[in-house]
Amino acid sequence: MSTPYPFTAIVGQDDLRLGLLLNAVSPAVGGVLVRGEKGTAKSTAVRALAALMPEVPVVSGCRFSCDPVSPDPACPDGPHEAGTGVSRDARMVELPVGASEDRLVGALDIERALAEGVKAFEPGLLADAHRGILYVDEVNLLHDHLVDLLLDAAAMGASYVEREGVSVRHAARFLLVGTMNPEEGELRPQLLDRFGLTVEVAASRETDLRVEVVRRRLAYDDDPAGFAAEWADEEGALRARIVAARALLPAVRLGDGALRQIAATCAAFEVDGMRADIVMARTATALAAWAGRTDVLAEDVRQAALLALPHRRRRNPFDAPGLDEDKLDDTLEQNSGEDDDPDPDGPGGGGRPPQGDGPDTPPQPEGEAGDTPSQSVPEQGQGQQSSGGGEQQPVRAGEPFRTKMLSVPGLGEGAAGRRSRARTEHGRTTGARRPQGALTKLHLAATVQAAAPHQRARGRTGRGLVVRRDDLRQATREGREGNLVLFVVDASGSMAARQRMSAVKGAVLSLLLDAYQRRDKVGLITFRGKDAEVVLPPTSSVDAAAARLEMLPTGGRTPVAAGLLKAHDVLRVERLRDPSRRPLLVVVTDGRATGGPEPVALASRAARLHEVEGTASVVVDCESGPVRLGLAGSLARDLGGTAVTLDELRADSIAGLVKDVQGTSRRAA
Repeated sequence: MSTPYPFTAIVGQDDLRLGLLLNAVSPAVGGVLVRGEKGTAKSTAVRALAALMPEVPVVSGCRFSCDPVSPDPACPDGPHEAGTGVSRDARMVELPVGASEDRLVGALDIERALAEGVKAFEPGLLADAHRGILYVDEVNLLHDHLVDLLLDAAAMGASYVEREGVSVRHAARFLLVGTMNPEEGELRPQLLDRFGLTVEVAASRETDLRVEVVRRRLAYDDDPAGFAAEWADEEGALRARIVAARALLPAVRLGDGALRQIAATCAAFEVDGMRADIVMARTATALAAWAGRTDVLAEDVRQAALLALPHRRRRNPFDAPGLDEDKLDDTLEQNSGEDDDPDPDGPGGGGRPPQGDGPDTPPQPEGEAGDTPSQSVPEQGQGQQSSGGGEQQPVRAGEPFRTKMLSVPGLGEGAAGRRSRARTEHGRTTGARRPQGALTKLHLAATVQAAAPHQRARGRTGRGLVVRRDDLRQATREGREGNLVLFVVDASGSMAARQRMSAVKGAVLSLLLDAYQRRDKVGLITFRGKDAEVVLPPTSSVDAAAARLEMLPTGGRTPVAAGLLKAHDVLRVERLRDPSRRPLLVVVTDGRATGGPEPVALASRAARLHEVEGTASVVVDCESGPVRLGLAGSLARDLGGTAVTLDELRADSIAGLVKDVQGTSRRAA
């Protein structure tokens, strides 16, 4: 087993270390989600935490880590008699994002269950993680069906495996730790709320700190065991402090004044439900114990709010995370009580960690506005001229709305999602087949039908059915998949009227929100002037697409052909990277092609390339005014797709509730 990097050797990242340590002190806090750019020691810190966790007493020989003091009466390896057990290190179990359902919850031997009535059960990762740490790297990329199972286990503290009426249950209480890079997509709100705390991490911009990070990492890579030995004393001291804080935790007093501050803070930031209040209370109590105090101070409540509320106050996927600290301080001051405020200079000092080593304000992405939505966006390219007209100042998107569901026709086999029909492991049963590999979903009727003709030949004498492996049938199911939604947006002068472009951006933003909810990948191409540009390559980060859309400049001619050709190139590459994910091309334009010789004919030929490839397409017709040329409709016909107006795109329009995109995808059999 490799030597983990010492937790105390991590440079900076104070919030990250504090969030993990508070969960080590009080697992009831509910875990921690670590958000940040790649290469910021997220995974290193989580793996290092496991070495600091106190040992766990377990029943000897129990595969489900039952507590010998109060063993689980429903344990599949039980029943156990209460008594002394053995101690072992706390486990840290890693859940790969591509794991199967059986690997997560365990596998039941259906053949033995049917033929012998025996519950032969092989435990999964949830059983291994019981009373330990369950770590999910890139948790935002976890498949929906695994997320559902995690939510169930986190809510009930138990895992259930049920196959055709045969059920196994075991306890599954664990510290859930996840890491993610927000650039690769956001997390489902239901799972996001299950994390007690969240921390944002970023690499320091201070030269000395970066030098120290590199120096320590090189020393560890050269001699992991020797490097760990150098930090053994610090690791031992930190482990002892965790044990002491755990012992002190039951004696910590959470007074009425602190409770009022917690409730007022949650109300002020309009968080949903009551989980935030409970998590803040547990976090503030753990902060006091960590500082060696038996009373919760206002500064504990403040720090608890900074860790427990940012991911709960977000109102839609495109809101920036974080808290208004001035508002937080005002709320705490207005609800401060002097009846139970202990001496702030008492034993243990403050509960807040030292300030981070990085700069006070994280760097803003280039080209993004860092101010409030009410402020105007700076002009871009003022004075520049493009062919056919000057570049105009970006306008803000109109209010988003609920859109019709645009789906790819046919039956796919892509990643789980909520858009188009697909063969999946979950959903309604549509038939049966022989299993390919391990049996996951038994089709009971088909299995009995396959076994029934052979009962006499197999010497059946009793009531039980004699079942062989060849009799088992896998249920085929139909659900929904996520697609690649590639937006091709006309940003030319013909679209540049402020009111009109605001409506167009609002429509695209609405479609992006829909893509977020349906677990799609998205890409964004714009065309204007003489060429087209891939503003955002296909990604799972829908909020990145929304940010690029907000700063989209307009003006110039309308090279529709260039936009469609660029889209053809992007889709060709994506088919090689992810052949099972079917694309949906969304072209947002008024159809007026200009620039170069025969621009309309060029656009028609470029559109037919997509029609030949079988790409499902929809054209959002942005033409307005009393005189309409119908060019967007002609473009849709060349694409082999469908045209919808901005009004028809709304889910509450009278045109209908669902719009199926026309197309002849070769993979839509």
